[in-house]
Amino acid sequence: MLRYIVRRLFHMVPLLFGVTLISFIVIHLSPGDFLAEIRLNPVVDPAVVEEMRRNLGLDQPVHIQYLKWLWSVLHFDFGYSFAYHVPVSWLLGSRLLNTLILNLGALVLAWLIAIPIGIHAATRQYSWSDNALSMVAYLGISTPTFFSGLLLLYLAFVTGWLPIGGMTSIEYDTLPWYGKVLDVARHMLVPATVLAFGAAAGLMRQMRANLLEVLRQDYVRTARAKGLADRPVTYKHAVRNAINPLITIFGFEIGALLSGSAILENVVGWPGLGQLILESVVRKDLYVVMGALLLGSVTLILGNLIADLLLAVADPRIRYD
Repeated sequence: MLRYIVRRLFHMVPLLFGVTLISFIVIHLSPGDFLAEIRLNPVVDPAVVEEMRRNLGLDQPVHIQYLKWLWSVLHFDFGYSFAYHVPVSWLLGSRLLNTLILNLGALVLAWLIAIPIGIHAATRQYSWSDNALSMVAYLGISTPTFFSGLLLLYLAFVTGWLPIGGMTSIEYDTLPWYGKVLDVARHMLVPATVLAFGAAAGLMRQMRANLLEVLRQDYVRTARAKGLADRPVTYKHAVRNAINPLITIFGFEIGALLSGSAILENVVGWPGLGQLILESVVRKDLYVVMGALLLGSVTLILGNLIADLLLAVADPRIRYD
């Protein structure tokens, strides 16, 4: 197992190199650069803009820019933000925790809801509860997160029960520590519910389909024919085998922890990494975009590695030696 983990980590190196190289080229293929908006200002002297371009290193060939950035990354320096005038590592770190709090909360909520509901729907196929839960799941899958977010924000505005956007209240700094936790939790309720609703809908349908397939297999029918109680057969044997594909999905969801809520963060005003990435892409803040892409790629690869290891733990037939 240890050799497998080391081999997978070693494979990360060429993969990350390819991802960053292609991303760097694609960013440069799009027209304009960070200074394009400044050039449109008639007050600014073109000579000043050209001087800024030289200072930012944007006048150098693309491959030189990439190699310099890559060398800096190897020394744990992700570059400097053109827009915010701060190191990229500090900028990403300041938003990273906010995004993780939101997405981890939504992820836990989605799995706690989806798995029991999926099992319930599969064990009561075509019942009224199965049909009703399936309709809710279809609604969750087909509704875009930004639309669900806007609906819940409108509901919060009409009722006044929840804050409308943002992450904290104005009086946040004067609150005791438990008040600060509750304040963030209240602000997180709308975006976390939206993210969890969409994720739980897909997971519920996947769990239902997997469990129905397992329940029709011969070993389940044999166990029932021998007189074993239905509940142990379902929960001890069938559910364990049915959950394996969901562990693979779990790996992808770990990878989406940093970028899966980008659009919703903009809708609800959550100061997270997704909001920063979208702003940086629009403004062509090159090294912030590259730093975020690298961070997301590492998270995705590690998420898949964790999922593979969890599969080996959940299913003894899977071995990596």
